[in-house]
Amino acid sequence: MNASIKDYITVTLNYWVFTFTDGALRIIVLLHFYKEGFSPFLIALLFLSYEFAGVFTNLIGGWLSTNYGIKRMLGVGLVIQSLGLVCLSVVNTAWGTVIATVWILFCQGLCGVAKDFTKTASKSAIKLTSDKLEGIESKDSRLFRWVAWFTGSKNAMKGIGFLGGGLLLTVFGFQNSLWLMVFLIVLIFMYTMAQLPEMFGKKKASKTIKSFFSKNKVVNNLALIRIFLFGARDVWFVVALPVFLYSSGWTFIQVSGLMAFWTIFYGFIQAVAPKIIPETESRVIGKRLRNWMFGLCVIPAILYFIVVSEMPLSKVYVIFGLFLFALLFAINSSLQSFLIVEYSSKDKTAEDIGFYYSANAIGRFVGTLLSGYLFQLGGFSYALFGSALMLIIGWIVSLRFNLEEFLTSKNCE
Repeated sequence: MNASIKDYITVTLNYWVFTFTDGALRIIVLLHFYKEGFSPFLIALLFLSYEFAGVFTNLIGGWLSTNYGIKRMLGVGLVIQSLGLVCLSVVNTAWGTVIATVWILFCQGLCGVAKDFTKTASKSAIKLTSDKLEGIESKDSRLFRWVAWFTGSKNAMKGIGFLGGGLLLTVFGFQNSLWLMVFLIVLIFMYTMAQLPEMFGKKKASKTIKSFFSKNKVVNNLALIRIFLFGARDVWFVVALPVFLYSSGWTFIQVSGLMAFWTIFYGFIQAVAPKIIPETESRVIGKRLRNWMFGLCVIPAILYFIVVSEMPLSKVYVIFGLFLFALLFAINSSLQSFLIVEYSSKDKTAEDIGFYYSANAIGRFVGTLLSGYLFQLGGFSYALFGSALMLIIGWIVSLRFNLEEFLTSKNCE
């Protein structure tokens, strides 16, 4: 087997296992502590340290991956994730709400650091392995296909993690579920360390703060759109939807099952995005982005009016609409994921991707906070309204794109 393909498979397997534990942890924390009496807004606060960690960890993780190599950062991510799960397993609500909340925030922060170290290193590895291959397939075509498959399969695995988290919580309880995930992480850690080359992905990193934050217009514009795109998803998905369903009488497994199938469907669409959008030239994909963004804006706006009007079978329409949201959201995410990898600087791929996913973390941080706040303020309809508003802003930002400048910045590297 070609060495680049072997490395790509190893990184993908590593990220799959990590993402499974990440998805399972989210649903376990959410459902367990809601059952323990935490309010929707307080549950949202439990995820803030997880999301906030990503703002800085992505930047640092990109630099560290460039300076010390992708293999080492994948290992560091797995170790920190294990530490976070072990620490979380000892939490007890008998400590009191304040102490328990602070401890959970600390543990969630560790897991947030682990996730973003792993994500930045993994996505940097895609361009590294793809660029080393030669063949009849164009580099743009291969890169779009590899990014789409990697991102899509990762999100499908996160959906399986949601379902697995609900099952683990139901069968084994809170503490034992976390220990089982630690065991799984230890296994993939040993496999990854044995398979990847020692200095895999090591490059010359930025030496000054100025050069570290100096990014081209592609990265800046895509990062700004990413804030609103993922904020618009998480504002209804993270807290509002599961609490809305659970408070309506759904069980742990039913709630986690719906979230799992939504995420798996979303991941599947991401994986097949190159077939939905066969053009792989970056110029064409860039032009398509604003159109797909506009289509996505419409869905939460329609769902908002459906929920507010309390029309018959409104919950059925909402669930159908959320899957339609997943379809368009997945295509938007795939287009952006391809463009950021395509336009990242050759010598600083990890740093550019880290900068981009810092913006992603800002969007998720804001979306998570608003998810609990808006739901507690006015229910699920308020969360949908917030989603529509954020997407409209993101679409307006996409109109600022100057694609000719994008191409010029790429050709000048």
